[in-house]
Amino acid sequence: MFHHVKDLQFNARVSRPDPRFANLLLEQFGGENGELAAAMQYFTQAYGAKVPYPDKYDMLMDIATEEFSHLEIVGATIQMLLKGVNGELKDAADQSEIMQVMDGKAAKENIIHEALANPQFLTLSGGGPRLTNSQGIPWCASYIHSNGDLTVDLRSNLASESRAKLVYEYLMQFTDDPYVKDTLSFLMTREVSHYNMFKAALDTIEPNFPPGVLQADPRFTQQYFNMSPANSARGPWNEGTMPETGKEWEYIADPIAHVQETQGLTTKDKGMDKQLAQTEKMNKELSKTKSEEVSAPQPKGVAQWSDYSGSGEIQ
Repeated sequence: MFHHVKDLQFNARVSRPDPRFANLLLEQFGGENGELAAAMQYFTQAYGAKVPYPDKYDMLMDIATEEFSHLEIVGATIQMLLKGVNGELKDAADQSEIMQVMDGKAAKENIIHEALANPQFLTLSGGGPRLTNSQGIPWCASYIHSNGDLTVDLRSNLASESRAKLVYEYLMQFTDDPYVKDTLSFLMTREVSHYNMFKAALDTIEPNFPPGVLQADPRFTQQYFNMSPANSARGPWNEGTMPETGKEWEYIADPIAHVQETQGLTTKDKGMDKQLAQTEKMNKELSKTKSEEVSAPQPKGVAQWSDYSGSGEIQ
């Protein structure tokens, strides 16, 4: 149950109209890395998390709801940036508030041109924000990443928050309005906060690597293939200890020779038999554990999503 409070989470303000920047800001309203995409991503991910991870369900719903509030902030800012532009455009361009940001006929024609860069502002919405990006391309559900494995979803969210943070950072370079910059700074900072929330949540799930149930085949886990021999670089991604596993990287300096010598990686070191057996055992154990996480709390008979007693227990 959503309850709408009309006061914004952050007091969005605008010094003067700026249709050019209003159009750019649509990226965070209906774009791939925008607030609606984030809200819907976390909202859909929450369903699968409710039974096995009720605490993560609560977190995802809270952050999704905050993203909807950020969508409102972005939409309100866009609307204020278009003040005096919607309706009869040429008449609006003659109004005093618009004329304060222009100087002469050329500037007037320029501001009209900027508003018409995305004509949907005028022809379809009368000057209000629509669920499109800055090019007028409609919002699409394919922006959403919800894979049904919470560790995968949380890693997707880390990437989503990172991209959104960067878009806000880029947008701040295209406006000199101090009030708008304050709003963008707030929204950018909340992306960083959400990143840390998702990272902390991921760290509470053990095991969380590799994603899913099946373990990586130990025969092919440690090799780094040097596919570009000229001026090859070395670093912690191909030498020393691997992250997560604690194993040593195996640097394949000559991939062609290695593939030929191993019959296309099909010859097996006898020392791998024990590791393969251990991997298969882990696959079965983890599969059973994951299955029990999802099925054990499920009630018999009629299913009920909410508990209205106030206890908060999952029915």
